[in-house]
Amino acid sequence: MHYPEPISKLIESFMKLPGIGPKTAVRLSFHVLTMKEDTVLDFAKALVNAKRNLSYCSVCGHITDQDPCYICEDKRRDRSIVCVVQDPKDVIAMEKMKEYKGLYHVLHGAISPMDGIGPEDINIPDLLKRLQDDEIQEVILATNPNIEGESTAMYISRLLRPTSIKMTRIAHGLPVGGDLEYADEVTLSKALEGRREL
Repeated sequence: MHYPEPISKLIESFMKLPGIGPKTAVRLSFHVLTMKEDTVLDFAKALVNAKRNLSYCSVCGHITDQDPCYICEDKRRDRSIVCVVQDPKDVIAMEKMKEYKGLYHVLHGAISPMDGIGPEDINIPDLLKRLQDDEIQEVILATNPNIEGESTAMYISRLLRPTSIKMTRIAHGLPVGGDLEYADEVTLSKALEGRREL
């Protein structure tokens, strides 16, 4: 089907976003046409503003509009613990919990030889530099519980083994409210590995 060029370009632009296929892109584009002009302008300004005014923290790699970010800047945080995560969204998820009071290090990915991503392609060299600080006593490896996340955690743990830094891995297993019968074998084995005494 042929659309006028402005809407074709809009559809193409939406399709560049992850998880947006042709049908969704068409639906979103036509929705934009029904929006008030000032709403569309606010939307466009928000996109440009986010792109121009956000960067990565020079200390931890989290997304921020100031450098260092508000977490690294906060003197009340426990500077002896660093939680290593794959993505800035993981920091936000951890912060929502309001339990963790340490610092973070964002890798911006995971080791994935199949995708041509090695340790030097993610934020591991900066992590190693950071860990030379004697103040850091523990590293929590909070990468995703998939093949890439596990191999990244194993790689980092091997690098840190010669140091005196304590290494821990977040527990994986059954979600609260989940049923055993619906869990896959990997989830069940991780839940069994991570069992604790009552």
